[in-house]
Order: sequence, then structure tokens, then C-alpha cells
Amino acid sequence: SEEGRKDLLTNGVLGLAGEVGECCDIIKKYKYQGHPLDEEHLKDELGDVLWYIAETCLGLGITMEECANYNLDKLHKRFHGNKFNKEDSLNREK
Repeated sequence: SEEGRKDLLTNGVLGLAGEVGECCDIIKKYKYQGHPLDEEHLKDELGDVLWYIAETCLGLGITMEECANYNLDKLHKRFHGNKFNKEDSLNREK
């Protein structure tokens, strides 16, 4: 249903935002507050990020593989293979 799709998309992107924030907090504590890098906690949060990406893909009706391949194709077109340069970044096709 359309409402179910909206729920998947909304839960997916809002959950993603929260989990990415948790990843950022781990790195912030490591870089700026003298904490040791908590790799297990970061791995746990990255798993949650993947969960919410999968949820969002489900709402879009695509697989995570389709999403990843779409992004790779976009980047290859944008940066002419594996070469990044400032000019291409500033004047890129959308």
C-alpha cells in the first residue's frame, strides 16, 4: 500500500539519520575527547545504518545491490572512471 511505502521510507531515512549521528558521536569522542576508538560499538552502529538503508531501499522497491550499482554508474560517469578532480566536481552533471 502507499501508506506502507511511506512508512518504510520515513522509518528508513529517519532511522538512518539517527544511526549516522551515533557513528559520528563515536568518532567525535575518539578524535576530540580522548576516548579510545570503540570499534565494536562503531561496527554495531554501522550494522544499524545498513539496516535502515535496506529499509529505505525496500520502500523504493529496489535492492541494496541495485542502489549500489546505480551509485557506481553515477560516479563513473561523473568522474570519468576513477579520476577525481576539482573541475569535474564543481561542474558535474546531476
